[in-house]
Amino acid sequence: MGKDTKMREIVGTSNQFLEIDLSTRSYHIQEIPARDRHLYLGAKGLGLKLIFDRISPGVDPLGPDNILAVMPGVLMGTWAPCSGRFHAVSKSPLTGIFTTSSCGGGLGRELKTAGWDGMLVRGQSEVPIRLEITSKGVRFWPADHLWGLEISEARKVMDQKAGSSLIIGPAGENLVRFANISSDQRFLGRGGLGAVLGSKRVKAITALGGDYRIIPARPKQFTQTRQRAQKYIRRNRMTAFLYTRFGTNANVNPNNSAGILPVDNFSRGRHDQAWQLSGETIKVVHETTHHTCKPCSVLCGHKGTFNHKIVSVPEYETSALLGSNLGIFDREQVSEWNQLCSELGLDTISTGAVLGWCMEAEKKGIYRTGLRFGHPEGIREKIEQIGCAREQGTELGRGTRWLSQTYGGQEFAIQVKGLEMPGYDPRNCFGQGLAYAVANRGACHLSAFLVAMEIYFGLLKPMATRAKPQFVAFFEGLTNCVNSLQTCQFTMFAYTLEPALSRYTPTPILRFLMQNLPSLAIALVDFSVYTRLWSSTTGIRISNRSFLRAGQRIHLLERYMNTREGITSQDDTLPDKMLHASLGSNPDRRSIPLEKMLKRYYRIRGYSGQGTPKKRVLRKYQIPAL
Repeated sequence: MGKDTKMREIVGTSNQFLEIDLSTRSYHIQEIPARDRHLYLGAKGLGLKLIFDRISPGVDPLGPDNILAVMPGVLMGTWAPCSGRFHAVSKSPLTGIFTTSSCGGGLGRELKTAGWDGMLVRGQSEVPIRLEITSKGVRFWPADHLWGLEISEARKVMDQKAGSSLIIGPAGENLVRFANISSDQRFLGRGGLGAVLGSKRVKAITALGGDYRIIPARPKQFTQTRQRAQKYIRRNRMTAFLYTRFGTNANVNPNNSAGILPVDNFSRGRHDQAWQLSGETIKVVHETTHHTCKPCSVLCGHKGTFNHKIVSVPEYETSALLGSNLGIFDREQVSEWNQLCSELGLDTISTGAVLGWCMEAEKKGIYRTGLRFGHPEGIREKIEQIGCAREQGTELGRGTRWLSQTYGGQEFAIQVKGLEMPGYDPRNCFGQGLAYAVANRGACHLSAFLVAMEIYFGLLKPMATRAKPQFVAFFEGLTNCVNSLQTCQFTMFAYTLEPALSRYTPTPILRFLMQNLPSLAIALVDFSVYTRLWSSTTGIRISNRSFLRAGQRIHLLERYMNTREGITSQDDTLPDKMLHASLGSNPDRRSIPLEKMLKRYYRIRGYSGQGTPKKRVLRKYQIPAL
């Protein structure tokens, strides 16, 4: 594609997106309504709204009528801190409800600098294809020669000299329900988005950008806010020290100390070998260097030498679910399985949870796989079977909910709404338990990461229920704002805890306010960095109150979309193991008192007793009740 001698400029957003129909191999350029931009911000919020306007309840996630939305946020291309991320939204083949996923890699930047604020992919191709997105539109290329290849091999055959690509592996092609999508060496991980692309027979989507430069609408305000954001990130302990030096595996030691590290399929929360998986150990033994999204100020992504090769360091969730959750503390083994999942295109959280269920089912004689806790034998073979959908892998690739409903063992299937649980056992942090139970996409730690307030910063009592519903609801809204800008969720540590009021208020006072006067504490939270970044980029003035209200609107829309798919209060629960069995390493402690917190949360949210948003609440947030 020829380039203009002078790069064209986009002020904030182009407000144009591509609507692609694979069945007819056609596309249309659509405008983002100004009202939707204001109400839903961008990225996740806009993706949900665009899909809501286009598909009816009951659509088959693997059918031609399902839609995959890929949306870079308003900050993409501006060089705001940690803004090199984009969002995908679709209906999940794993859960049957809507799933969203945030990702790094270059696809978002290439898409936006090609002039597009997003793309919707619908329909179904009869043969494998690859899409190429440029500023001129969409081209459809045959991909028969790529079908069946692992991700790195497909990338090599494509011989891409410019741009960036989304690629699925064999797991996506074989419709494994928790297949993911690769974006460079980052992944759209949860809910089976790889299977959605596989069902549409799309092996890859390449975006070739660089035709446009993104200019903030208010450059002076943007620069001032960017500098303030950088200052906050540089002085926050999580973003400037722990994650920068040790990556997300900095979570291993504090989680183990707090008794929330998953061990043996969430049977225990501590293990005396956990230190072997810690970021501190990995940094020393594997000589790590930074390997991050761009632009990034936190630098949590690392690479190091494992099995005599320089590879990406497994993230915390991988170390937890493919490591301690299986009773395995051999870093080389975990790295090998991580690389295998990356090549096949498998979500490591769901993969580890499925293997953990298999081990406990084997132990109890429910389902025979030969897998045992603490023994690596057979794990690689099972991962390969899952990714290639052969032998037992055809069943294991349907997830723990299906396995337990079919064979039994539902009490130790560690999932919510069909989505497997990440690496934080909520029996020692009740707020995180509530967050899991009510999260829209299922057992999601990123919907409201309350474990940070309960364990890492010690601002909320982990084993108390008071104040947890208020803070779960608040952080759900703020997180949706972050995911609609879009920027990295780790910035929340810095942007909410480093402003003057939070930073200089003595910790005991902060702790008292948050635990006993949650409404007041929430009203005092300064998250204005996010609001100013959004306003200075788009040129649209918005107050902090309206900004947070948009985040809550996005949450309510997603909940409403899910209730139309059949989600009720009965689905807002936790695995039986969490509700009725004390944690093995802490037998004196209680199980999670979920019901008490859930009732209060419903009142705050404006849900009925069945968990459905009330019509007056939908009207209040300007969500059309269909």
